[in-house]
Amino acid sequence: MKFATKAIHAGNEAEPVTGAIMPPIYMTSTFVQEAPGETKGYDYTRAGNPNFTILEKLLASLENGKYATVFSSGLGALTGLISTLSSGDKVVGINGVYGGTYRLFNSVFKRYGITFTSIAHPTPEALKIAFKEKPKWLFFETPTNPLLEVFDIAELTKIAKEHGVLTIVDNTFATAYFQTPLDYGVDAVWHSTTKYVGGHSDVIGGVAITNNEKLKHDLDFARMAIGLNPSPFDTWLLTRGVKTLAIRMEQHQKNALAIVSFLESHPKVKKIFYPGLKTHSSYHLAKKQMRGYGGMISVEFNLTLEMTKKLISSLKLFSLAESLGGVESLVCHPATMTHASIPDDERHLYGISDGLVRFSVGIEDCEDLIKDLSEGLKAV
Repeated sequence: MKFATKAIHAGNEAEPVTGAIMPPIYMTSTFVQEAPGETKGYDYTRAGNPNFTILEKLLASLENGKYATVFSSGLGALTGLISTLSSGDKVVGINGVYGGTYRLFNSVFKRYGITFTSIAHPTPEALKIAFKEKPKWLFFETPTNPLLEVFDIAELTKIAKEHGVLTIVDNTFATAYFQTPLDYGVDAVWHSTTKYVGGHSDVIGGVAITNNEKLKHDLDFARMAIGLNPSPFDTWLLTRGVKTLAIRMEQHQKNALAIVSFLESHPKVKKIFYPGLKTHSSYHLAKKQMRGYGGMISVEFNLTLEMTKKLISSLKLFSLAESLGGVESLVCHPATMTHASIPDDERHLYGISDGLVRFSVGIEDCEDLIKDLSEGLKAV
């Protein structure tokens, strides 16, 4: 099946008792057992629930993977993945990870002996040096948050495998609609399903997807043992949201391209970060590796920091808020919002300036969005 068809049909079967075409919400904490230890597949919702199973089959199918485990949040999914490591293990990252990811590694798991180091540019030489430390993982996002840099998944995975290193990729920004890292041999993909997968800014969730059966077993165990489970209602909402993922991603991208075109010629714009822009450093790789460029745009304006803050606070349709990937447009200031947990010196080293603004372009009429931006820029 093609993507849009899988998004509607994969993992979805009519409810056997009534024939309901949409799955019910199994709002139960526990399940009756036929005899001690004899279940119908579920015993306690922290360990599993039919709504989890439906969503897991669906998301695994979209990523061309065999297994998925759903969690309470994107960071919950990452926590589940990190729990498979041991004290003394090392993780090599590539500059550009989400601030919450940085915080989880360096403010939480560092205390338990798991170290996270980051390299600026993943050249073969830089990776060779990093792999001398014998890390367990190579960990990266592509496109990155918020500079939208694209990394060569196939090449990085190949080099990692040569050194016995697992590759873990955050695919939240692109989604499986625009790229499927498992096709390049990646060991696990994870998402904050809060974002594009849910798509309506009304649910928090996460997922890790893999072709490795043991990793699937370990992730299921982590969810149960640590208590990282979502609620049945959350997973039902996510299953519902996925059904329109394909058509939403097309509109997000269509609007983003129109806004980039508007901003390119605006005198108050200093630099645009968007992988679909021919002047972007990753354009040719994005064109080869991805099926589209997504709905995220980052911009530096020819404005003072105070004027930039005034601009993004005055917009009407671009709501000033954290998160991304919803049907509505959002704007944020990474230095003081999404990436505030990264120390200033490291943040500047990553290229995240105090004047950088990130837009999550929604699916509204793009003429209205452009008018909102135009009026906001005139006001400053």
